[in-house]
Amino acid sequence: MTSSLSVPVLDRPRAGGPSARQGRSRSRLAFLRRWVSPVLIVAVWQLLSSSGVLSERTIASPNQIAHTAAGLVRDGTLGSATLVSVQRVLVGFSIGATIGVLLAVVAGLSRIGEDAVDPPMQMLRMLPHFGLIPLFILWMGIGEQPKVALIALGATFPLYLNTLAGIHGIDRKTSEAAQAMGLSWSQRIRHVVLPGALPQTLVGLRQSLGIAWLSLIVAETISADSGLGYMINQAREFQQTDVIVVGLVVYSLLGLATDAAVRYLERRALAWRA
Repeated sequence: MTSSLSVPVLDRPRAGGPSARQGRSRSRLAFLRRWVSPVLIVAVWQLLSSSGVLSERTIASPNQIAHTAAGLVRDGTLGSATLVSVQRVLVGFSIGATIGVLLAVVAGLSRIGEDAVDPPMQMLRMLPHFGLIPLFILWMGIGEQPKVALIALGATFPLYLNTLAGIHGIDRKTSEAAQAMGLSWSQRIRHVVLPGALPQTLVGLRQSLGIAWLSLIVAETISADSGLGYMINQAREFQQTDVIVVGLVVYSLLGLATDAAVRYLERRALAWRA
């Protein structure tokens, strides 16, 4: 005599069903909640400026800053300065990221490579790279090279450290299985090392981009004849706090935009972890 057991099957919520709609509604509500405090801060700021508690010489009002930003956009000053700064970050970050990842791969794949690469990288990492600006200016002048070098140096170390940690965190059995399957060195890097280290590498990517923007701010306020930092320095000479705040806001928005792009890339690249 045979008996059959019936196991209840739970239906997964449909993409367009009530659960999905409720999830989207909660997500929108959470997004709106995050804007409450910034809007409140700006409103209090405007109120203090309008009542005379904050003078224009201390800091311009949000209304004045918005008016100034619109004028800078109309005459093309803000657009051209932003484009120059973005180009510097892209070039410097690309150089630093490439160096950081390549050195991490060399150090992570062999003991000899790690012994050769890691000690000087750790020594350089301990140096305050902003303190190298005088040397960069002596070596390269005051053109684009020292700015790009400063950004590249700042972006190198977070990617190196995180990628190296990701490679060291790969399961040894996975590497041994790849070797037993006869995968070549390049195939092991492509199919085992890079995917295994990817989560940590993306963390380093976010950190490197943040340091790249910080490095750009310092580089452009020391020796520059174009870019957002140059615009801020010129405004400082004439005590134009509204222009200074506009430049700082653009720096912040660019940093947030690049961080959001990396987080989107992280969700797509690591979708398999879900």
